[in-house]
Amino acid sequence: MSGGNAISLDKVSVRFGALEALNGVSLDIPRGKTTVLIGPSGCGKSTLLKVIIRLVEPDAGAVMIDDAVFDDHAALLMRRRMGYVIQDGGLFPHLTARGNITLMASYLGVVESDQSERLATLVKLTDFPPDGLDRFPAELSGGQRQRVSLMRALMLDPEILLMDEPLGALDPMIRFDMQNELKEIFRTLSKTVVLVTHDMAEAVHFGDALVLMNQGRIEQTGPADELLRNPKTDFVSRFIQSQRREFSGIGQVR
Repeated sequence: MSGGNAISLDKVSVRFGALEALNGVSLDIPRGKTTVLIGPSGCGKSTLLKVIIRLVEPDAGAVMIDDAVFDDHAALLMRRRMGYVIQDGGLFPHLTARGNITLMASYLGVVESDQSERLATLVKLTDFPPDGLDRFPAELSGGQRQRVSLMRALMLDPEILLMDEPLGALDPMIRFDMQNELKEIFRTLSKTVVLVTHDMAEAVHFGDALVLMNQGRIEQTGPADELLRNPKTDFVSRFIQSQRREFSGIGQVR
């Protein structure tokens, strides 16, 4: 399936007690593109990502995957179509890299020969050292652990990849290298990617479209240069001004 929207949110709201984490959010996420959620801390971007994968239940509104409503009845099937990567990798310390990557495939009964073939493809794709597969997470570098987390998310060849600050815990030089590697992986796989980051340079680097959020609402969506040249609200203008260095590569902020 090509073109159109992979994910649609219709007037989604989420409350945590008195906190309104999302307030009537509507958003279309195009298939095969990288959409980056940005905004200040506490704006709702990570909550939005968790709503998409149904780790957080919306209090109102609907989430649709390929125009099918994603509700409790469809949760298991829909989640198998998504890969999820979090900041610290979320690896199980008692499992080797191989065990972490193949955990869900083994649970679902994927035959070992197919697992091995898929694993070999992912090792090559992520430039992971094959001898690292039998090491435990504590024996791997930060960059290697993040590659393992990415391979685990891609093991079942999901249509959608959700990433919450995937590079946030890495040292700057490792982060820079992985940004370039990830962008090439996204290009190669043509997956629908939704990525959360607080790093504007990273957002501009990855994003086909940016979604700028504030206080549980979407302020503006579009390519980075559109937000730069045509901010729709005062908040967008002030946010861009505060990030002028990161936008310097796509234009001159006055």
